[in-house]
Amino acid sequence: MLSFWSLMRAYWFSDKWKEAWSLTLVVAFLTALSSKAGVWFAEASGELINSIAYFHSSTNEAPLGTLLGHAAFLVALVIFKDAGITGTKSFVSATLHRRWRGWLNGRFNDALLDANHTHFHAQHGADTAPDNIDQRVQESIKGMTGGAIGLAMGVMAVASSVFFVGQKLLETSTEVRGFEFLGEYGSVVFALVAVAAYVPVNTWIAVKLGGMLERLSIRMQKAEGSYRGELSTLLRRSFHVASARGEAVQRTMHERLYTEIDRTWSRLIWVNAGYGSFERIYNFVGARVVAYAPGLLPFVHNRIDLKGYITGAELVNSLISQCSWFIHVMPAIATLRANSRRVIDLARAIENVQKPVEFYRRTGDSDFRYTTQNPVFGLSVQNLRLNHQGHGSEPFLVCDRLGFRRGEWTFLKGESGCGKTSLIKALNGLWPYGGGTIAFPQGVTTFYAAQEVKLPPVTLKELVCLPQGPENHHDAAVAAALHKAGLGEFIEHLADEAKAGKSWDQLLSGGQKQKLVVARILLHKPGLLFLDEATGALDPESKIAFHQAIKDNCPGVTVISVMHEAVPPRSASGEEFYHSVLTIADGVATKEPLAPSLPAEITEILTQPSALAEGWLRIPRRLRAVTRNEGQARLPG
Repeated sequence: MLSFWSLMRAYWFSDKWKEAWSLTLVVAFLTALSSKAGVWFAEASGELINSIAYFHSSTNEAPLGTLLGHAAFLVALVIFKDAGITGTKSFVSATLHRRWRGWLNGRFNDALLDANHTHFHAQHGADTAPDNIDQRVQESIKGMTGGAIGLAMGVMAVASSVFFVGQKLLETSTEVRGFEFLGEYGSVVFALVAVAAYVPVNTWIAVKLGGMLERLSIRMQKAEGSYRGELSTLLRRSFHVASARGEAVQRTMHERLYTEIDRTWSRLIWVNAGYGSFERIYNFVGARVVAYAPGLLPFVHNRIDLKGYITGAELVNSLISQCSWFIHVMPAIATLRANSRRVIDLARAIENVQKPVEFYRRTGDSDFRYTTQNPVFGLSVQNLRLNHQGHGSEPFLVCDRLGFRRGEWTFLKGESGCGKTSLIKALNGLWPYGGGTIAFPQGVTTFYAAQEVKLPPVTLKELVCLPQGPENHHDAAVAAALHKAGLGEFIEHLADEAKAGKSWDQLLSGGQKQKLVVARILLHKPGLLFLDEATGALDPESKIAFHQAIKDNCPGVTVISVMHEAVPPRSASGEEFYHSVLTIADGVATKEPLAPSLPAEITEILTQPSALAEGWLRIPRRLRAVTRNEGQARLPG
């Protein structure tokens, strides 16, 4: 779906081709029937006008009955055409629109939300990332499919009308005085010449105006998408705006974004108004001048009667109207092209990131290799370097060799901005630029827990079961995980998408959301766990409980954790959760065993020699052996 026509025909050559072609054929049949009804309408109009013109004629034996009969037939024909044929065609075409849009929407969702993390890569690492993907998937696809179906029906109507109307014009054609060499086809030739002289010139004008409409429509979509995106962002962080009293700044930003909408909209209004005026003048001249001109000479020279003249004029008017289809729908064509261009750009962006490494190499250095190894060796990293976008940029983080053995807990520390989160992203294949080899333990599941937790509008059980589906876990197991995570009060609401009228994302506090992440970890029991400041919203006791729950319920898990604390937390009994510390300083990552820490009481004694004799007696016997070795290195003198 990387070009206009491939995008247009994809649905009709997909696994839904039977559905697509069945609905299309019904629409085509009803469109042809409607065109034929247009010929009947022209004939009935001629009969009605003729009955009015000869109402007082002496040869008309029943003038009122004839007039009422023709009028009734014309009304019945209108009802049949507009209510029956057109109404049914609208229903079937709307169904086709719904099915096509649903299929196309599903294809893009599948493409964006695949195992390749396409939705992530499509928005990062390149200057050509598509803007407002949500608007493209929803509004652009909806507008494009609806516009395409409407335009396709118009093409069918043009073809069928030209056939039926042309056939009728040939049947009623007559000789024109002064143009006897044309024979009995004189009047039809006049009609075709009038249409050919009038329609193409005005179509060219319409195409030029349509190009302006297309460009303005694209600008309008971008501007409205940016404004809507900023409003959505505001609603997600309204607390932060309120607490920082940032309403004035936010309002200024909204005004700036809406100014672009207003400016583009103003230009669009001018062009639309001009196009509307052009179309109305065109319709009047076509229906009242061009349509009646070809038959005027035969009528003046008594080659045709009034009924024939009116019928012929209505047929020519119908032919002009159908051949003017491009003029009537040019704004719709402009909108269709604008929508299809945005959908095609998204499809190309999706296609470009199917091989992320090659994609990122276009805008920077990217040479990551992700392999697997025997689980005994855990996670290994070799020659890792992380860069920013741009070819030849210097790495901001390097690491020659790292190893995280099975069951090892590593505490990752460093100053803000040193690259801790970037390293975690790189280990998970979510950092675009740099290089190195990362070997994962084979057959071991991984779990990434970020600081900010976003909860989709699904049931509580589905939230706990993520990234798997609820059918993979029994209610009892989910309830047990919630209880161990400290959220046992919500167990009875496993099947609910909301509580007290609020979604779970609105109801749960930041700390409760992080406890929900603990429940996910306990339920899935991953072998490799990444904690990216996943305890930032918890109090000290809850942080200890967070770690203890993982320690007790996930034996053998390898943990790599980023936290704000200078030292990692310990259990309530004073035991260390972590075995090693990975320090990032001056752009270099180094790993070393975590030094055993001593209770504060012992540290005070060791740093104050005058209190050593008294303090030694207060040290529990079980700690003296450790203290003796430490004290040799820390006592002054």
